[in-house]
Amino acid sequence: MTLLFEDRRSRGVEPVSSPLTTHVLDTASGSPAWSFCLCLSRLEVHGQQWTELGKSYTDPEGRCPGLLPPGHMKAGTYKLFFDTEGYWRKRGQESFYPYVEVVFTITNETHKVHVPLLLSPWSYTTYRGS
Repeated sequence: MTLLFEDRRSRGVEPVSSPLTTHVLDTASGSPAWSFCLCLSRLEVHGQQWTELGKSYTDPEGRCPGLLPPGHMKAGTYKLFFDTEGYWRKRGQESFYPYVEVVFTITNETHKVHVPLLLSPWSYTTYRGS
């Protein structure tokens, strides 16, 4: 497992531009979801097993720009696992959803993909952003 964004920041290195990004917004507070833990996995064709590509945390703006290094995205099925229970527990709030998994398909590895998550303790929504 690779620690992507947080590890680079702690060493004073700016994250590189990733072809895959996410943004988590806390709609209950109207603010970015900072220090939100998430994992990125890819479905391997042989064996139909998920391979974890890395674990990361959102920055103070709720963004996680360093999910995949440039050149590492390939066509296939990916999954973003968002630890919603951990996020709400740190804020003293119960959550209806212990986690959110967003599974999506990348068909063109040259296009940038943005997968935002809008979140409250009782609901969530996601979409393909730009």
